[in-house]
Amino acid sequence: MGNVRLQGRRILALGQSLALHAKGALAGADLELGSVVDLAELPLRPRDLVLIDADAWEAPDLAAAVKTLSALKSCPPVLLVGESLPTGLVRNLLRLDNSDVLEAPFTEEQLLSAVQGLLAAAGPAAASPQAAGESRCWAVTGAVGGAGATTLAIEIATALAARPTGERVCLIDLNLADGAAAAYLGAQAAMRLADFGQAAERLDAAMLQAFITPISKQLDLLAGVRDPGAFDAVSREAVLRMLEVACECYDWVILDVPRHRRPWTLEALAGCDEVLVISELTVPALLAARAYSDEIEHALGSGLKPRIVLNRLASRMFGPAPSMAEAERALQRKAEAGVSSDWEAAAASANLGGPIAQHRPKSKIVKDVQLLVERLAGAPARNSKAA
Repeated sequence: MGNVRLQGRRILALGQSLALHAKGALAGADLELGSVVDLAELPLRPRDLVLIDADAWEAPDLAAAVKTLSALKSCPPVLLVGESLPTGLVRNLLRLDNSDVLEAPFTEEQLLSAVQGLLAAAGPAAASPQAAGESRCWAVTGAVGGAGATTLAIEIATALAARPTGERVCLIDLNLADGAAAAYLGAQAAMRLADFGQAAERLDAAMLQAFITPISKQLDLLAGVRDPGAFDAVSREAVLRMLEVACECYDWVILDVPRHRRPWTLEALAGCDEVLVISELTVPALLAARAYSDEIEHALGSGLKPRIVLNRLASRMFGPAPSMAEAERALQRKAEAGVSSDWEAAAASANLGGPIAQHRPKSKIVKDVQLLVERLAGAPARNSKAA
């Protein structure tokens, strides 16, 4: 009964009976049961929708709820349902920017339609403001084309979002012209930075939400609509401002960075806590990874050393592929980690739309990425904030 467009949407439900719809019209949403007093916390814990069962509360409580919502600087959509809907209460509720009423009894289809209508009018899911300096930003970039950087960026972001800490993660595809992250995730890209022209200062947390594509409860995607001229049309200031705002709104920001340098590349990397250079186990890729890592390290001059991750490791006793030790000799440095080869899992997930962790959770890729994430996440942040 639920719709994929509710996936990851945060709904505050006032009334115990509303929990019955969690497996029906509201399936896929993050449904949290609360009370009228929880409305005062909305500025600190934003929700995408407030759903109120009028039959579950006395008139003074309902009046207090509407009063609290009216006083909010940014009020989420509100849907009031029930058999007893006082006229005065309904009139006050409908004065809110985005609200509706649904008289009981109603079907699951009617409830879903009302919820989707309100969410569509409001735009994508809201992100909570993040205290300055608390976010962490990692960049993932390929040493050569086809090294699997986008796949690993997706899996890293997914692994971070799945941690029990409940921290919110944003994956940003900086391949502005033809990024593949949205396609791999089976999602719709919505970012249009070119619309800001040279007025990048206008981009704030509220505007950022118009570009967000929710992927799961804790993971959002920022990806540009396919546009071959995007790199020329999007200003350096717009990219850096977008990264700054994202780091204010999320606990973790993962950047999928194109390997060819852009006017904003070094500044974006300089704001990261980690830079992961992804390499295949071929001699040309390893040599490119070494040169690329040296280039980044020397260009930044900040002491930030990129970490090389060897992708598509294959178990073998004999054969032409270099071993981990041989690869490190070619790199002239230690590799940070290796990620096993599992072509079937990667291909299946790309075709189905979604991370490998969703479709093939037992894949060696998932396990290797989880180990990498836990090790790096447990280390102290290298920068106070990104971008």
